[in-house]
Amino acid sequence: MVRLNRVEQRARNRARVLAAAGEEFAERGFRDAKVDGIAARADLTRGAVYSNFPGKRALYFAVLAQAAEQADREARSEGLSEADAVHTVADALGALARAWTERFPLTDFGGPPGLGSVLTSEVLADEPTRRSYTQLNRLGAVLLGLALEALEGPGEPGRRRVRLAETVLTTLVGAAQTAVVAPGLVDPFNVIRACERLAGLDLADAWPPPHLDHAVPAEPTDEPWSPPAAPDVLRGSEAGLGADGIVLVLGLSRLEAVEDALRSAPAHTPVAAVVVTDDPAERMPLARLCAADLGASLRRSFPAHARPRLRLVLDDTGEAAAAVGARQPGDAAETAVQVRDGRVVARASGRGAGHAVAISGARLDVRS
Repeated sequence: MVRLNRVEQRARNRARVLAAAGEEFAERGFRDAKVDGIAARADLTRGAVYSNFPGKRALYFAVLAQAAEQADREARSEGLSEADAVHTVADALGALARAWTERFPLTDFGGPPGLGSVLTSEVLADEPTRRSYTQLNRLGAVLLGLALEALEGPGEPGRRRVRLAETVLTTLVGAAQTAVVAPGLVDPFNVIRACERLAGLDLADAWPPPHLDHAVPAEPTDEPWSPPAAPDVLRGSEAGLGADGIVLVLGLSRLEAVEDALRSAPAHTPVAAVVVTDDPAERMPLARLCAADLGASLRRSFPAHARPRLRLVLDDTGEAAAAVGARQPGDAAETAVQVRDGRVVARASGRGAGHAVAISGARLDVRS
């Protein structure tokens, strides 16, 4: 028998706990599931469960994230994630709504509620988690809005479609919650048609917001750049943090700030966001869940040329944040660097850091 080292043993125990938790939640529902029951199913002690997860809610988020990531991987392997037939905003919103409504319960069969039925209540149970979930959805709205703009093509200067994206997501999230609490009430075809009709809605949305005028300028610097390898959770591939471009460290309470960098940077400049949190054991699985859903939704709703260029890294170890030099890599973190030729050439911290570093890159282009 091959003897496992400590890291391998911990990884195996974690996988056993996750599998057991998935079975326990599916059979008993989240409310009636017991940590002792999960431990018994995994053939581990209660202490072994808590050594891998701080509590039942963290386990629940991790189980949901694992299921979403697995579904996304299977869709990629079957070629179900591409949206090359999408040509208009209405097409994209219809495809997005179809992807969402496929998961709705259509009727009430009298059985236990679905695994995700208590997600909302568990998010609401904790204020930092609620803030994080809000920002994860704001990130989704930003990326969806940028994709809608790319699909529309050139428009009026400063025209923005993020408010439209927020309205669509509000419709879909509300419909999903109603479908859970009142199965059979929500007609998915009506939801799809409603989202398609929203394509023509003009919400007088514009860029930029006033706060960017007060962002502290980036400081020029010359430092070595050696980031760790990390996956891009939106694409399921290597994020390539070592390449030239902009790298942001953003806490889970500041994710909407990614828009500052994406809009301010030159069109073909790579932008990566490294996400950190004060509580990686519980809130990072929630981020993984939202990222898996977001990545799948973008692939199923938009052709490749319209998808935002953002690379998204979920940094639960803090290694990538340390490489950027983020001094307080928690929920409120906001630090950015500009990388060129393997060196950090500009740095900024605080509100508007991504914008400051992005425009510093344009200034460097002028000087060179």
